[in-house]
Amino acid sequence: MLKPRFRLASCAVLGALIALAPLPAAAAPADPAAPSAPTRAAPRAAGISEAPACAASQWPWNCLAECESGGDWAANTGNGYYGGLQFAQPTWEEHGGLGYARRADLATRTQQIEVAEEVVSTQGWGAWPECSKRYGLTDRRVHIVKAGETLWSIAARYKVAGGWTKLHEVNRDAVGPRPDGLRTGTWLVIPEGAGRGRGGHDDRRQFGPPAVVTPSGARNA
Repeated sequence: MLKPRFRLASCAVLGALIALAPLPAAAAPADPAAPSAPTRAAPRAAGISEAPACAASQWPWNCLAECESGGDWAANTGNGYYGGLQFAQPTWEEHGGLGYARRADLATRTQQIEVAEEVVSTQGWGAWPECSKRYGLTDRRVHIVKAGETLWSIAARYKVAGGWTKLHEVNRDAVGPRPDGLRTGTWLVIPEGAGRGRGGHDDRRQFGPPAVVTPSGARNA
């Protein structure tokens, strides 16, 4: 008779342990008010009914690279322009590229984009005259907000007449009503008449002409 009692006692202990075991934590419901990473939809260029496939990741850099080099971020075809965005060497040097590599094609995609962001702040999207038009980008100068920057620091960098309040006024739709709500990755239009943040400007072509790409996707030199 000892055996059955032991079995019953064991079942009772096991049941108690199961009852005391913590239940798996339920997944917390999504907070609709939680901030999300800033995104920017690709604008529609004249004659284009929907955003191109290249706009799906980090707009507009993949598109500009596809146009300039067939999407080859290590492009060096001997035409005097380098990398995915086809930097002229003086442009690469004037906008801090030597901090990454001696030529754009030797730098990573991320590094090339960081230098290109400096170019946009001094020359606007018109630095890529044909390719920017293809994707509906205007030639106005743009500053892409980095972590830790404020409207005050950006206005000071470009010597914006009217200071941060003017910068906020021009970019109210992008920033929102709160000037202290500036988010990393936001595109800010630099007001006309502001100074240049870095580098100079001359009449030389700053970037190579658009790539000629065969149907197979290979770039022609």
